[in-house]
Amino acid sequence: MYQIYPRSFADSDGDGIGDLPGITARLDHLVELGADAVWLSPFYPSPQADAGYDVADYRGVDPIFGRLEDIDKLLTQAHSRGLRVIVDLVPNHTSSAHPWFVEALASTPGSAARQRYIFRDGRGAGGDKPPNSWQSVFGGPAWTRVTDADGAPGQWYLHLFDAGQPDLNWDHPEIRAEFGDILRFWLDRGVDGFRVDVAHGLVKQADLADWHYPDEPVSGEPVEGPRPPMWDQDGVHDIYRDWRSILDKYPGDRVLVAEAWVQPAERLAAYVRPDEMHQAFNFEYLEAAWTAPAQYAVIDRSLAATDAVGAPTTWVLSNHDVLRHASRLGLPVGTIRPRGIGADDPQPDAALGLRRARAATLMMLALPGSAYLYQGEELGLPEHTTMADDARQDPTWVRSGQTERGRDGCRVPIPWEADAPSYGFGPTDSSWLPQPAVWAEYALDRQRDVPGSTYELYRTALRLRRDLALGTGRLSWVDGPEDVLAFRNGELLVVTNFGAEPAALPEGAEPIHASAALDPDGRVPTDVTVWARV
Repeated sequence: MYQIYPRSFADSDGDGIGDLPGITARLDHLVELGADAVWLSPFYPSPQADAGYDVADYRGVDPIFGRLEDIDKLLTQAHSRGLRVIVDLVPNHTSSAHPWFVEALASTPGSAARQRYIFRDGRGAGGDKPPNSWQSVFGGPAWTRVTDADGAPGQWYLHLFDAGQPDLNWDHPEIRAEFGDILRFWLDRGVDGFRVDVAHGLVKQADLADWHYPDEPVSGEPVEGPRPPMWDQDGVHDIYRDWRSILDKYPGDRVLVAEAWVQPAERLAAYVRPDEMHQAFNFEYLEAAWTAPAQYAVIDRSLAATDAVGAPTTWVLSNHDVLRHASRLGLPVGTIRPRGIGADDPQPDAALGLRRARAATLMMLALPGSAYLYQGEELGLPEHTTMADDARQDPTWVRSGQTERGRDGCRVPIPWEADAPSYGFGPTDSSWLPQPAVWAEYALDRQRDVPGSTYELYRTALRLRRDLALGTGRLSWVDGPEDVLAFRNGELLVVTNFGAEPAALPEGAEPIHASAALDPDGRVPTDVTVWARV
C-alpha cells in the first residue's frame, strides 16, 4: 500500500497545492514502482485547520483538490491499472465548520444538537475551568469554552486534537447511522476500503475521568495502571463489527485499516479479529529502536499477536504524522522520536539515516504481512529539518506554545524532476510548504534506472516481494550473533547487521538484493540488509 498525501504529491494547476487530477496523472509511477494499492489522505471539504483532517462534508471534494468527478476519474484510472484505492475516514471528530457543530453552537445546553458532540459544564466558580484534565494531542487543554447567544461564557466542548476538530459522541445512535451511510456512499462510488483515523479514540470512558499519565503511551515506555480514558476503550469494537458487516455486503475484497496507537500487541490485535478490521498499523514497530534485540522483540511479538486472531501484521516505517525514517534513523540510537525538527535543533546524520533507512525498508519488505510506504520514501527523502518556523502550518506548532515543530517537515511536496519548477511537483514554482534546495538530488528523474539508487532499491524489492510471495509467507528465525538479525521467509534468507563488524552469510547463501554493497569477501557491512537464496 502506497500512501498519497494529496496536497503534496502532484499539483496539476500550479496553485502550489497537490490535487486529484495531479494524482491521476502520476498513477503510472505507482505501477512502475510496484505498488498494489493506494491510500489517499483526506480530500474532503474542510477549513484545513489540520490539513483536511477537520472534515466539514464527508461526501464531497474540497475545491482545492478538485471536484467529485475527479475522484471518480481517479478511481477508474487506478482500477484500470490494477491499483486498488482506499480513502481516509475521520470518525473521531468533525470540523468545527461541519453543519452539525454549527447547529450545536447555536443551540442550548442539553439540546439534541449538542448531544452529537461532547459538551460539558466547566468546573470551578462559574464553570471557568475545563471539565477534566485531558490534554490535546497537539498541545494545550483538550477543551474549549463556547460563548452563548447572550454573550455569556457557556459550556466546554472536547477536542482531543485542534479546537477546530470537536470530538463526536459515539454513544449517540445518529452518529452511528450517519457513518454507516458515509461508508455506503464511498463504497457505492467504488472505493476499495477505508483507513480509519484515530480508530482507538471514538469511545471515551463514560465518566471522563481525569488522566495524569502521558496521553500517548505508545510513544514511550508502557504506562502502568489503567488504560487512558480517551483511548482504546472496549466499546470501539462494536462500531467496527457494524462497519465490517457493511463492507462484507459489497462485492470484491473491501478493507478496513485501523490507525490505532495501541499497545501491547495483543490489544492491537483485537482490532483485526475476524469480524472487525482487516489491518491495523503496527506503530510499536515504527517506534522500535535500531538494534537487533529491539527489532526481534517487536517483530516476534507482533506476529504472535496477529497470528492468534488469524490476521496479517501491518508494517510501516513512515507516514504523514511522524519524522521520515531516513531522518529518524539518523538520530542517536535510543532517541525518543521528536515531534518535528527545526533548524536550531540537533540535526540527524543524513548519510547514516539514509543507510539505515534503506536497510530497515529492505528488512520490512521481507516480513510476512502487509507493508505501507509513504510517498517520497522510495526516493530516500529526508525530513525537511531546516524549514523556517514562519512557514509552518501544523497546529501542533502553535498549540504547543512553539515548543514542538510538528509534522510539516514530512509533508513537503515531493520532487519529480531536478531542473523543473517546484522540482516537477507542479507547473510553477509555487509550493504550499517550502521545498529545500537539496530536493534536486532526490528527484525521481535523477534516480530512475540508476543502479544503487534508492528508487531502484525499492523497485527491485517490490518486484521480488511479489515474485517470492513474501507478504503471504511465514517467518522463521535464524540463530546468529546478538547484533545480527536473521530470518527466513520461504526460500529467502534475510540478514540485517546492526553490529560494528561485518557479518558473514551462511555458506552457500546467494545474495540477490542488498541495501548497500557487500564487502569484497561477501560479508554484510554495518547497517545493511541483504536478501539471499539458500
